[in-house]
This record gives sequence, C-alpha cells and structure tokens, in this order.
Amino acid sequence: KAAHAQGQDVARVHSGDPSLYGAIGEQIRHLRELDIPFEIIPGVTATAACAALLGVELTLPDVSQSVILTRYADKTSMPDGEELASLARHRATMAIHLGVNNLQRIVEELAPHYGLDCPIAVVHRASWPDQDWVLGTLADIHEKVQARGFRRTALILVGRVLADDTFSESSLYRAGHAHLFRPG
Repeated sequence: KAAHAQGQDVARVHSGDPSLYGAIGEQIRHLRELDIPFEIIPGVTATAACAALLGVELTLPDVSQSVILTRYADKTSMPDGEELASLARHRATMAIHLGVNNLQRIVEELAPHYGLDCPIAVVHRASWPDQDWVLGTLADIHEKVQARGFRRTALILVGRVLADDTFSESSLYRAGHAHLFRPG
C-alpha cells in the first residue's frame, strides 16, 4: 500500500501458475479493496510441464477427454464432493498436487476406480533443471517413489493416457472435419 501510494511498482513472484494453489485469492481481494491495480502473468502449470516432460497428451480420443486438477486433502479439508475418491469415480486423467507424502493413501483411494494396473507418474520438480520422474502403476508406484526419495514439490499424474498407444486418431485432421482454419 505504501509503495503504491509513492508511485512505485511492486512485484510478487510465485512459482508455477499462480492461479492454482498459489494463494493469490486473498491478495487479489486485498488489492481490490485498496483499489490498487494489478496484473497477473500466468506461469506454466505443473500439469502442462509434466505432460511435456513425459511426452504425453492428457486427453486422448476414447481414453480420457477430461483432466481433473486437484490436491490431496491432508491438513486442509476439501469441499463436499471433491474428495479424491469422489473425483476418481470419473476415471479421467488426474493431476494431484501436494500429495506425494501421502502417496500410499492416494493409491488406496484411486485403485478401486482406476485399477491397480493403471499407469501413474510422479514428477519431482517439474520444469526445474534437476527435474526427475518415476513411471509405474498404482500397484508399484509407492515403492518406486520411496526408492527415489521424492518428498516435496512433486506432481502425481494418473490415467490411462500415460501408457495408451492404441487410442483412436483425432478427427481434427480428417479431410471432412471443418474448423476455423479449414472451413467445411
């Protein structure tokens, strides 16, 4: 407030995409209450960085057309209906933030819906120079992650898109498919 009153610019830097678990909601509210203009410059979401690192598309025809971004409810509860087991019923591709320390519990909640053979990746420090990842299934991922020692700053991606190479071709490039750049 004081810096703004003096005509100075103030920058608040967040890692990743500040709109996801960046706790900027309260900052936005306070800036609006003080009538201080602001600009949010988005970063690359950890989910997008992980997909690029793994060389996968998160939405594949006939496999999954939805991506659920969520977190594991540990110290902070989730709103009703957003519990991990409820979301898992959709069997959509899922990106789970803030959960690597509870990976075994996450596996237990996902397995009844996805099956123990479902592919899962845990990416540690996505998009950082020292990024690392582990691929596995719900049956073996916990042991693999423990062996690597991932404790924080890891994103969990789960879904059949991580290992499916038999998916149908997209209609996007079919000759008869019209879109903005190729009218029908």
